[in-house]
Amino acid sequence: MGISEKLMSVSDIAKGLNSKVFSAEEITRLYSKRIREIDDKLNAFITVTEDNALKTALDSDKSRKNGDIVPKLSGVPFGVKDNICTKGIKTTCASAFLQDFIPPYDAFAAEILKNSKAPLLGKLNLDEFGMGSTTENSFYGATKNPNDLSKTPGGSSGSSAAAVAAGEVPFALGTDTGGSVRQPAAFCGVVGMKPTYGRISRNGLIAFASSFDHIGILTRTVYDNALILSELAIHDKNDATCLNLPKEDFTESIFTGIKGMKISLPKEFFGEGIDGEVKNAVLSAAKALEKAGAELIEISIPHLNNAIHAYYIISSAEASSNLARFDGVRFGKRAEKYSDIMELYKNSRSEGFGKEVKRRIMTGTYVLSEGQKDKYYEKALKTCSMLRAEFENAFEKTDIILTPTTPTAAFDLGTKTSPTQRYLNDIFTVSANLTGLPAISVPCGRTQSGLPVGLQFIGKKLDEKTLYKAAFALEQEVEF
Repeated sequence: MGISEKLMSVSDIAKGLNSKVFSAEEITRLYSKRIREIDDKLNAFITVTEDNALKTALDSDKSRKNGDIVPKLSGVPFGVKDNICTKGIKTTCASAFLQDFIPPYDAFAAEILKNSKAPLLGKLNLDEFGMGSTTENSFYGATKNPNDLSKTPGGSSGSSAAAVAAGEVPFALGTDTGGSVRQPAAFCGVVGMKPTYGRISRNGLIAFASSFDHIGILTRTVYDNALILSELAIHDKNDATCLNLPKEDFTESIFTGIKGMKISLPKEFFGEGIDGEVKNAVLSAAKALEKAGAELIEISIPHLNNAIHAYYIISSAEASSNLARFDGVRFGKRAEKYSDIMELYKNSRSEGFGKEVKRRIMTGTYVLSEGQKDKYYEKALKTCSMLRAEFENAFEKTDIILTPTTPTAAFDLGTKTSPTQRYLNDIFTVSANLTGLPAISVPCGRTQSGLPVGLQFIGKKLDEKTLYKAAFALEQEVEF
């Protein structure tokens, strides 16, 4: 026996490694070969780390040969979005500002996987600093959707989703600030989880909007996703926002079914603005869940319509603050021509940042300025509070909330040039970031042209197990 030619799940790879059907070296070479063969078409990777991955794979094989007890993900290759720090490996945020930045430490999540002896195949492209929904706002060029190379893979974790969908990696880490794991998961046809805020440490994630940033997981199957979250959900004493909770196995109740589960559909998410094919696919999937034993309920969450406005005000304000450290003095790009310190700051930032990053910095600076803070920023914070209250009320009568992940399927690269058009891609996903609630996108069908459609489940705080249970049930019911 040997390595299967079909794309394997994480759990299949782990089983094959443990039963010695193949070695970690063999599986790492296979995925590295796949990257070499197709990534010039996709442009998913910024940095490929094949040599380091092979060293890790050989170390994993040695541990198994010695009869050591190995972690569940030992020998399973993966990719990491390039705004998550990796010691000794370039971490660019897809920005000219950080094109030569090599972190002296690993992000906590990356360190967990390194200690598990999971081979890191490389760093994945993104919208610069995570600001975008198409993976076109990158210093390294746009990534393409493997389902149709003329389409966007979504963003900002578009390359993480594309690499998983194309079989370049068995799983990938992405980040989700307003939907940046779930939206590309929907566009590419993979599973994307944004856990509860604080469930996975943000230590080593280069900040965009600190109160909304999450590290998320992209996989081919729901079970794989639950398996990886079980490994990453560990308390980090160096991250004040990381929750100190007992370690959980998120796979343990995944097969128990959804009979009697109450699933709510907010009417605000099924009105104007949603593409007909997307709406039909999501409602058809909801009916399949009902046949599997769930109870469907229609609810209203009035402030959902204001969530997108609050998100772009608050996230831009936090981006303005977080990106102030990029000044050309301590690290990153430094302008060659300047006459004084102020001109050094101005020229370095002007040359180093792309258009979308500049736009959000300027927006954030404006909404925090004297005379505007009360008008915009404070009102946005109040909207967040009202939205949290509405979700709490909704969860008094439901177990889970079901929505489309995106208003449309993947669209052509280069077509949505207006910032407003792109921002509206996040209209169904931002509420989970504003509230810190866990949310997952699962494939639920395809359009007539063959593009994937994603369905989103939003759960109660820290109730990822119910999300995985519902997502797994959907995976069994819907052909994809």
